[in-house]
Amino acid sequence: MTLSVEQLSVSINDRPVLRDLTFALADGERLGVIGGSGSGKTLTALAVQGLLPRGATVSGRILLDGVDVLALDDAELAKLRGDRVGMVFQEPKTALNPLHRLGRQMTESLHLHYRLSRGQRREAAEELARRVGLDDSARMLRSYPHQVSGGQRQRAAIAAAIAANPTLLIADEPTTALDVTVQQGVLRLFLELSETQGQALLFISHDLAVVAEVAERVIVLDRGELVEEGRIEDILATPRHPVTRALIEAADGRPA
Repeated sequence: MTLSVEQLSVSINDRPVLRDLTFALADGERLGVIGGSGSGKTLTALAVQGLLPRGATVSGRILLDGVDVLALDDAELAKLRGDRVGMVFQEPKTALNPLHRLGRQMTESLHLHYRLSRGQRREAAEELARRVGLDDSARMLRSYPHQVSGGQRQRAAIAAAIAANPTLLIADEPTTALDVTVQQGVLRLFLELSETQGQALLFISHDLAVVAEVAERVIVLDRGELVEEGRIEDILATPRHPVTRALIEAADGRPA
C-alpha cells in the first residue's frame, strides 16, 4: 500500500478543518479527491507531505510506504519530498522559480538527493524532457519559465515532480490554469506516467469531469469530511450524497 490515511483530524488555530479522514491508495492506483472550495482537498495533500501550516493540531496517522509521516522530523520530511512523494501545483508559473532555467529546476530534487555531476544532471534533464513530451528539449532546458507556454511550464513542473521516481505523485488542480486543448494533453501525460512508471497518483480537483479522465477511484470531501467514495464509474452512475450529485451536475453543465 503506497498511502494509508487513518482517522486524520486537523485543526488550525482550534478550528477543525479535517475530521476523521480515512482512505488508502494502493501501489500504482489513481485516486481522485474532489470537493468544493474549503472542503479540505489541498490541506489533505499538504498533510501527506508534512506541510501543514503553523498552528495546526493533528491526530491520526499518515503512512507513506509504511512510514508515519506525522512522526518524522524536519530533516526526514525534507528527504521524503521529491524522493518518495512529488507534488504538481495548480499554477506552474508561480510554482517554478522565474530566476532559474527549466533544466535546472527539473533536476533539483535529483541533485539534492543524489548530488549529480553537471553532465549527469544534463542527461537526466534531457530524459525527463522526453518523458513529459517537451519537444525541442535543448531549447526548453535553457529557457526560463516566462519564455515558454503555460502547458510547457506545467510539463516542466511535472518533470520536476517525477525526477526522483517517487512512489506517490500528488497533483493539486494541475490543469485549472490551462486551456482545454492543453489540459487534455496534460491529463494524458498523467495517465501515461502512471501506466509506464507505476506511480500511485493522488489527483485533486473540484471538477469531477476532469477527475473522471484519470482516476480509477474517487473520494468526495465536504467541509473536511469524507462523504462518499467508490469506483469512478459507480460514483458517476449512482451518486449517493447531495454534494456528489451537485458536482456531477456542475460537470454536466446543469444547474446544481
